[in-house]
Amino acid sequence: MTSIEAPASAAGERIDVYLARVLDKPRNRVQNLIRRGLVTAGGSPLKPSYVLRGGEEIVCRLPPPPAKQPLAEPGPLSVIHEDENLLVVDKPAGLIVHPGSGVSGGTLVNMLLHHRPGIAGVGSAERPGIVHRLDAGTSGVLAVACSDAAYRRLSRAFAEREVDKVYLAVVYGRPEPLQGQIELPIGRDPAVRTRMAVRSAARGGRPAISRYRLLAEAPGLSLLKLRILTGRTHQIRVHCKAIGHPLVGDPTYGESRWRNLEPSMRRPLREFPRPALHALRLTLPGFAGAPSRTFTAPVPGDLRTLCQACRLDQGLPIDRQDSPEPPAALA
Repeated sequence: MTSIEAPASAAGERIDVYLARVLDKPRNRVQNLIRRGLVTAGGSPLKPSYVLRGGEEIVCRLPPPPAKQPLAEPGPLSVIHEDENLLVVDKPAGLIVHPGSGVSGGTLVNMLLHHRPGIAGVGSAERPGIVHRLDAGTSGVLAVACSDAAYRRLSRAFAEREVDKVYLAVVYGRPEPLQGQIELPIGRDPAVRTRMAVRSAARGGRPAISRYRLLAEAPGLSLLKLRILTGRTHQIRVHCKAIGHPLVGDPTYGESRWRNLEPSMRRPLREFPRPALHALRLTLPGFAGAPSRTFTAPVPGDLRTLCQACRLDQGLPIDRQDSPEPPAALA
């Protein structure tokens, strides 16, 4: 906690401008602190537009800086592939990829540092080796860079859409047409900052493209295969919601449609504890002299059981004959 008495010379100055100068911090960061209620005068939270009178005692409750280097922690890792440049894991549902937002331990990154101490410092200190992410509730295949060269090239590959990403999802309803492309821009939801939403480019939305195909259906439900051509936060969950087919088990974008389905399906659907989404397959461009490679994470038990209970299991596993053409090799 920092206490500052505004001098008389500060009268007439906006609080955000004054604190940015005094604390030597970017103005947008100071404004964020103020909006979070961490800056008060006389016990009352201030607004960024507050104009100083001079003589106020301003109290700033600055959050502690995040740890620059996560700690190594032992934990179970399901390794699909490992070499000097690349580590590919099957991330279980419920595991957060990296520390942040009040989470400092128990993440995939903590376990990776214990398994491969050499990735410390690869990429950013806070997220060593991480070139892409999966939501905490999403299971499946995730690639980690284990060298600086791999980090640079894979980061560019993801940014330039050279990586093929295939997912499975159980959604409510039956999409029409049975296969198609969803091209709707996605941005931060202005009402709830932890959510994403379809937003026009003028309102901060960024291009987002998802392709889907029906694999199996049951009354009121569908098993979809999806490819994402972009990598926006919560992209599949937002896109499926936008076309009227939210994911089963999604606490943020889902709906309780299980009440309208057959009695035998209601309990499995109601009790499914996470978004019914699995990163099935990841195809990476050629790297370090190797050709492009495809890595697959088996359908986890909870999702397979759900599909069996809802008579969607005839769509599992995915027919490998529709694998995509390998992306161009990294230069």
